[in-house]
Amino acid sequence: MNDLFVDLVFSLVQVAAMMAMAPLVIGIIRKVKAYLQRRKGAGVLQPYNDLAKLFRKGSTESSDASWVFRSAPYICLGAVMVAALMVPLFVTRTLGIVGDLIVVVYLLALMRFFMTLAALDTGSAFGGMGSSRELMISAIVEPTMLLAIFTMALITGTTILSDIAFDLASTGLDLIHPGLFLAAAAFFFCLLAENARVPFDNPSTHLELTMVHEAMVLEYSGKPLAVMEMASWMKLVVFATLLANVFFPWGIATELTAPAILVGVIAILVKVSIIALAIAIIESSMSKMRLFRLPNLLTVAFTLALLGVLSYYIL
Repeated sequence: MNDLFVDLVFSLVQVAAMMAMAPLVIGIIRKVKAYLQRRKGAGVLQPYNDLAKLFRKGSTESSDASWVFRSAPYICLGAVMVAALMVPLFVTRTLGIVGDLIVVVYLLALMRFFMTLAALDTGSAFGGMGSSRELMISAIVEPTMLLAIFTMALITGTTILSDIAFDLASTGLDLIHPGLFLAAAAFFFCLLAENARVPFDNPSTHLELTMVHEAMVLEYSGKPLAVMEMASWMKLVVFATLLANVFFPWGIATELTAPAILVGVIAILVKVSIIALAIAIIESSMSKMRLFRLPNLLTVAFTLALLGVLSYYIL
């Protein structure tokens, strides 16, 4: 019971840290993109100001909207927060006993389900268009994501995310396997697709022919929009944390000592910053792909994940 209480405390602290980091990561991506595009851009803290402004505003909704539209932002944020309880951030102590990688993946799928359902609920043409595109992309992304993390489960012998991180971090380089790098590459594709980043979507556009995520939240305003944006930003941090601490967990604290936790905090800040930098470089160096070319790119990601699983048995 004492260990369970410690796991609960550290899980809650890490979820709070992810929520605090989420707007900062978005601010870093936007600032780096502005720098690469020779613009001054807003400060890295601007997303915090945007959230505060939205929370102060009132909201409007369609007369056709039902309870689904009104409750979806809070269900989405709740789903991603519960998923974050099982994802190690700076220490491997989490509520891993509650669920494993499959539970985390389908909690994130629950967020997508209610987001698409809310977009359809108002009867908006934009919502229906964005929902259909989102579900087309997710049909390939979900199995790819499961295969990528399952590769790590094969290497470490467990499906609990915190245990995967602990085993890799505590054994040094002994568990390094070619499948790790194949799975990490596939998961990075999933990160871009699941979080509406280029080349799958453009998070800063409102053009009818290109938007996916923005089409689904177009009907929201005020506080519900702030909650929906926070859920989306936190989802990006959860994916970045999974990439950093499931595939490359070195530096994460495996014991509850002050020096180990300090190193773990510094390590995750550095790794998430590198991932944010990579996203910004990709979005500044290429444009969004045509919608009907996306399955080709997602098939490449699925193939990489499948090769990661096969390499475990072949090698």
